[in-house]
Amino acid sequence: MPLLLATLPGFIKFFVQGGFFMFALLILSVFSLAVILQRARVIKMDRALPMEVIRALQAFKGGSTETLERVLRQEPSPLSRVLDNVLQHRNWPRTEILDAVQTRARHEISRLESGLVFLEITTGISPLLGLLGTLSGLVGIFANIGGDPQMVANGISEALNCTIVGLGVAVPNLVAYNYFTRRVEVVSIELESLTTDLMTKLSLSK
Repeated sequence: MPLLLATLPGFIKFFVQGGFFMFALLILSVFSLAVILQRARVIKMDRALPMEVIRALQAFKGGSTETLERVLRQEPSPLSRVLDNVLQHRNWPRTEILDAVQTRARHEISRLESGLVFLEITTGISPLLGLLGTLSGLVGIFANIGGDPQMVANGISEALNCTIVGLGVAVPNLVAYNYFTRRVEVVSIELESLTTDLMTKLSLSK
């Protein structure tokens, strides 16, 4: 095994020496990257809140909703679905409309937040897995501490690689999680504001 490790390229050798915990961290990093890329595509302001829909809502002054409904069908998005929910229930009492819209809005926000819990969990467990990998390596090193001091020093350096990778996985996940959470919060506020605007215009046109 030592001979095999000596012939491996440096990058691969770095991960192989980490053992099981390094492998687990590598898998977490791959899944985390996939979640980040997928959420980055979904949680975009122009996808969640299309400008065409916002312009149509601003142009709507009451009366016929045909133009607005056509734009909502052409631009599927969380905003479109929430506004369409308002139009479908526009003849209901205001309190019941609010209940229906809030339910729909929570559903849309939940869809936007899908996957973020994985980033939150990975942020917490990655440093712990790195620490476990380091401690596991140190146990084996100190069991043979009577050997060559240089080999012991190299072994400690290799064991610390797990901690480095654990932190390397956790930091981008933490940044991405906070960024996406803030994006979802902004979308939620805009949904509430635009929905209230449409309900006000509909009530005035009755």
